[in-house]
Amino acid sequence: MTAGRIRVLWLTKGLGRGGAEQLLVNCARHADRERYEIEVAYVLPWKDALVPALEAAGVTVHCLGGAPGRLWPWRLARLLARRRYHLVHSHMPIPAAAARLLTLGRRQPVLVHTEHNVWERYRTATRWANSLTYRRNRAVIAVSHAVAAAIPAARRRAGEFVHVVHHGPDLGGAAGGPAARAHARAELALPPDALVIGTVANFTPKKDQATLLTAFGLLREQHPGARLVLIGSGPLEAELRAAAGEGVVFAGSRADVPELLPGFDVFTLSSRQEGLPVALMEAMTSGLPSVVTRVGGMPEVLDDGGQGFLVEPGDPAGLAAAFGRLAGDAGLRERLGAAARLRAERFDVAGAQRAVEQVYEQVLRS
Repeated sequence: MTAGRIRVLWLTKGLGRGGAEQLLVNCARHADRERYEIEVAYVLPWKDALVPALEAAGVTVHCLGGAPGRLWPWRLARLLARRRYHLVHSHMPIPAAAARLLTLGRRQPVLVHTEHNVWERYRTATRWANSLTYRRNRAVIAVSHAVAAAIPAARRRAGEFVHVVHHGPDLGGAAGGPAARAHARAELALPPDALVIGTVANFTPKKDQATLLTAFGLLREQHPGARLVLIGSGPLEAELRAAAGEGVVFAGSRADVPELLPGFDVFTLSSRQEGLPVALMEAMTSGLPSVVTRVGGMPEVLDDGGQGFLVEPGDPAGLAAAFGRLAGDAGLRERLGAAARLRAERFDVAGAQRAVEQVYEQVLRS
C-alpha cells in the first residue's frame, strides 16, 4: 500500500449482474486512488459475474463464501483483522449487520452503509438484524430520497447521518446513432423497423415482469408488430417464459447492456419496489423515453410527461396505455428521449463517487 492511503473495504452479498452490484463497478472506475485503496469482499461465490470488471478496475476482490458457506462471518472477521481497514462501506443488510457486530468496541474501522432499498422490502429477520445494529453506522448513504425517508427515525443517529446520493451510469463510451441501433437489433435478432420496448431487470417478484407481459399483450392488440425484450435472469424465468406471448424476446443476463440499449425505442420497468435503478439511469443517458412505475426514486429523476411516463405499479392497462402513446408517435419518442438524455447529465457517476468520498472524509474526521 502507498503510504498515507486510506484502506477501504466495500462489503456486499454478491457480485452478480444487478444494479447495486454494477454500481460498485462504476464507482470503482472513478475512485480517488491516490487517496483510497479500495478492496471488495462478497459472500456468495456463485454470484461472481462482475469480479473480472472490478479486477480490471484495479480492485482486489475477496470471496468470503465457499463450502461451507455458513463460515463467511468468520472469514470476514479474519479479513478485517488481517487488512486493518480504516473504513468499511457495506452495501447489503446482512453482511452489514455482521460487520457491525464484528467491530463492536473498536474505533476502526469506521462503518458506512449504502441503503439501496426501502426497509419494507426486507424480510422480518433482515429488518431485525438491521434494526439492532443500525446505529453502529457512522453514516448512511441512500440512493434516493424515497429510500432515505424509509429509514426508521429510531434507527438514525443524531446529526447529519443520512446522505442522499443519486448515482449516475457509466456507459463506458458506448456509441449511439443508426449504426449502433442496427448492431443492437442484429445482436438481438430484432426486425429493423419494429417498435421495440426493452427492460433490464432480474426476474424476481419485486420487478413484476408478469404485469409487463400482460401490458405488452394489450399493446400487441393495436401494434401487432411490436417486440418486448427482457434482459435478465432469475428464479421466475420459467414462469415468465410460460406466460409470454408472441413478440417477447428473452435475451438472458448480458454484460453488453450499454451496447444493446440503442436497439430499443422505449425503456420500461414494471417494478413494485425500487431504490433508484441503474438500468433507468443508463436508459435515460442513452436517450430513451421510459415508461416506469411510480415507486422508489424513479419519480425523482423522471417527470411524468417530461422524459417518459409514470404509471402505478401493478397496472397493466396503465402500462399499455403509456406504451400506446409512444408507439403511435415517433416525434414524441424523440422529444422525450432528448429530454431524458439532458436530464441524465445531472447524474454523473464520477460526481456521485466524489460525494461518497466526501462522506468518507466527514466520518473519518469525526
